[in-house]
Amino acid sequence: MHDRIPRRGWLGGAAAAVAAAAARGGRPAAGGKPDLLTADFPPEPDPPPLPITDTHVHFWDLAKFRLPWLAGEPLLNRDYLWEDYLRATEGLNVVRAIYMEVDVDPSQQEEEAAEVVARCRRGDSILQAAVISGRPGSERFAQTMRRFAAMPEVKGVRQVLHGAATPRGYCLQAEFVRDVALLGELGLSFDLCLRPGELGDGARLARECPGTTFILDHCGNPEVFASDLELWKAGLGAIARHPHVYCKVSGIVASTRGRRWMPQDLAPIVDRVFAEFGPDRVIFGGDWPVCTLGAPLGAWVGALREVVRNRPLPDQRKLFHENAAVAYRLR
Repeated sequence: MHDRIPRRGWLGGAAAAVAAAAARGGRPAAGGKPDLLTADFPPEPDPPPLPITDTHVHFWDLAKFRLPWLAGEPLLNRDYLWEDYLRATEGLNVVRAIYMEVDVDPSQQEEEAAEVVARCRRGDSILQAAVISGRPGSERFAQTMRRFAAMPEVKGVRQVLHGAATPRGYCLQAEFVRDVALLGELGLSFDLCLRPGELGDGARLARECPGTTFILDHCGNPEVFASDLELWKAGLGAIARHPHVYCKVSGIVASTRGRRWMPQDLAPIVDRVFAEFGPDRVIFGGDWPVCTLGAPLGAWVGALREVVRNRPLPDQRKLFHENAAVAYRLR
């Protein structure tokens, strides 16, 4: 019977062989016999980047849809098409994408939703689902949402609430609360997009609608270079206390708007979000093309990877990919 070589001894011998070969520059040992292991092996490739589910993808064709808010954003006031997004994500390992409504003229909301559902149904791309536009509290909201809730591609609804024309407390009106509660009954979520000082309103809305899943967009909209984040921190803590609220790590680079920034400038916001929501209720969103106000999509993804690189790998997977499937009920 052959002697068994202990694993530790084999590893030690292999390491010694590599070291000896390296010392000789990879040349054969004396006597012309090549080493079993040489220093001429190519280096091991870097591991592939973690898969990404991008939960916040915008695109628009201005020949089809009117986006009134673009009048105040000249850098974004042009077509941004799905094909442009695919180019922006090359090499990032984005494996799934969710369309996020783009605040079209209210008269075009249903048309926007129908078009993106049709695109999802093609089944020829990573676009799998959509969060559509809606106006809770409006006359036809319930009827419209019942129709779209029957479409498996529709996962949720959003109304942008941080615009100058939206007063504080708007989301706490009785009709608004009633319709957001209805979304939960229909199996749909609601994306909250609020000013930092109104996160308390979002917390109250979540309390009134315990059966509806909420996703807080853009970390609650803090500004990266704000001199005082205390109001945002207080509001974030209040809304995070509700276990049916997720926080989307998105949008923050847009607030830099051309100022030079480094990953460490983003870290205080990201770290605070993790501290309040924990690793199971954070999800990634690219916010393309709005993110380009501060950085290309690839730079934003790279910076976030750097910020979280010392966190446990399972937590990184949850952030970039796995939690999205839970929050948005992806198949």
